[in-house]
Amino acid sequence: MIKTTKLDGLEIFSCKPARKTKLPPLLFVHGAFAGGWMWTETFMPVFAEVGYPCHAVSLRGHGGSDGRDKIDWLSINDYVDDVARVVDWLGEPPVLVGHSMGGFVVQKYLEHHKAAGAVLLCSVPPQGLAAAQFHLMFQKPHLFADLNSVMSGDCTDVTTLREALFAGDVDEGMLTTWLTNMQTESHRALWDMSMFNLPNLNAMNRPPMLILGAEKDVLVPAFLVQTTGHTYNLPVHIFRNMGHAVTHEKEWPLVAATIGKWLETLTP
Repeated sequence: MIKTTKLDGLEIFSCKPARKTKLPPLLFVHGAFAGGWMWTETFMPVFAEVGYPCHAVSLRGHGGSDGRDKIDWLSINDYVDDVARVVDWLGEPPVLVGHSMGGFVVQKYLEHHKAAGAVLLCSVPPQGLAAAQFHLMFQKPHLFADLNSVMSGDCTDVTTLREALFAGDVDEGMLTTWLTNMQTESHRALWDMSMFNLPNLNAMNRPPMLILGAEKDVLVPAFLVQTTGHTYNLPVHIFRNMGHAVTHEKEWPLVAATIGKWLETLTP
């Protein structure tokens, strides 16, 4: 069962196991244009069922959190502060699971905070968004242009979302739900991720980390996920025939199972 809490203006979704366990909490951090809602139907119930207390934050200006009217002024540091506020509320260091922009926020969070672990899921690499943007512009110029309609909130059909986020067959109802829930993103945060506020690798805490990507991801291509792995000197797992939204591809249980096996290595 998903419970919603408002913490100092932040929307938090929670899904707790039937019985209390000693397993660490999981805190899910969404990507650009999304909100905490993206975790509630797939990952959160699965991990709660095996004993992990699960929480997902809607970063300020996203989902049901305050600040939508000021979203263009929000920075990556603001999003990091939101994660820190939720971690304080949890009362213990969680395993952070960040998708896309959320993975970048997790890396920035680790500059000044510790965590029980970190999962970077189709994450913006520590080198930033620039390479991904150029790759998309040259490989799929029409999609690069169409994504501007998402930025401005003018996307009214599922065609762009399907091409940008998915590689396999997609349920039309789920696509419509995504289209309804997706929103504008902060230009300032996107610039931060492009070049102005990249992670300070020398300052970062280095908890156990899992790096995952998707073979057919057009927004954060697999070669950039490999770059993230090389940066942290860690192996990378790339899911075949999946796109950027690995949380909602038909084979998303494979992604959850991979994370689950890795989580088991964190507990004695």
